[in-house]
Amino acid sequence: MRFLTLLSFTLLVACSKAPVDDKPVIRPIAWTKVAQHDFTQMRRLPGVVEPVETASLSFLVNGKVEKVRVKLGEKVTAGQQLASLEQQNFALNYQSAEAQLAQAEATYTEAKNEFTRYSELVDKGLVSRSGFDTAKSKYESSQSARNVAKTQLDIARKNSEDSILLAPYAGVITKRMVEPSQQVSVGQAVFEIEGEDGLEVQVTVPETIIQQLTTGLILPVHFPALPNVNLQGVITEVGARAESANAFPVTLVLQDIPAELRAGMTAEVDVTFSGIGRTGYKGQTVQIPVSSILAGQGQQAYVFVYDPDLQVVNKRQVQTENILDNKVFVSDGLKVGEIIATAGVTFLREGQSVKLLEQNLQIFN
Repeated sequence: MRFLTLLSFTLLVACSKAPVDDKPVIRPIAWTKVAQHDFTQMRRLPGVVEPVETASLSFLVNGKVEKVRVKLGEKVTAGQQLASLEQQNFALNYQSAEAQLAQAEATYTEAKNEFTRYSELVDKGLVSRSGFDTAKSKYESSQSARNVAKTQLDIARKNSEDSILLAPYAGVITKRMVEPSQQVSVGQAVFEIEGEDGLEVQVTVPETIIQQLTTGLILPVHFPALPNVNLQGVITEVGARAESANAFPVTLVLQDIPAELRAGMTAEVDVTFSGIGRTGYKGQTVQIPVSSILAGQGQQAYVFVYDPDLQVVNKRQVQTENILDNKVFVSDGLKVGEIIATAGVTFLREGQSVKLLEQNLQIFN
């Protein structure tokens, strides 16, 4: 009886088991449709904002500073006095040069009159030829002395004018390196001035893309310190000789400059150019997400292409050329309009049945 009871229980449990479902699991996949894309690349190059017009100012004569008439950051107009040297020595030198010229003029007048008189008498035989030659020599000598005295007076006048430093153009004083009573020498920088003709960006461009740039080309410029400011820069100068690290200097003049942008700030210039793939390929490509690439041996790369008739994915080798902003440029292996898996490709296999996720859904692997 116990045996029959156990047998009945066993048969009852066996009959109550759920039937096995042999249907294959259809995996949902994130996907994208392949579209043609220009094989362009973008490089963001660092640069520095500089004034279009800037200069270091210095006196052209030695002397002691008497007055400094402007402050750091002050706006000035063209011809405005910035600083001056003590005037006493310059005034004395000018007076001395004036006196020397007056004396030279008197000597010249006297010698000229004597030479004129001798010229009239020598033809009449009333004076000797040697007397005439002496008068002529004195006249020519006094003429030279007078010219020298005039030059010395011009120099004294010029030195007096140069003892007052003037602004060469309208702008802002960006550096002040002088104080009253300071002794300065010729060529010693005492101010730096920044003109009002705008700002430019100085950038160095690698030799690999310098051929893409020409004067007049307009490029977008960004500023890390001013994330909301995006300007256009016009290339005005392209260096003909490479500098450090085989990079060429390039200058861009900025347009529509906002008040908050200042010289010395960091700039970033976006250079977009026709790309050359790692295989040397040039031309049209397709651009697909990095997440759609399955790496193979060596440098081989694969994607899973969706077959809409069979609703399966097939593994296919593609030729990659470059990666930019998490996008892969593919030159061979895909056709425009084909659908590829863009996520979880490591979990897919050849001929696997799949279904396409709705585009507004997300899949996490």
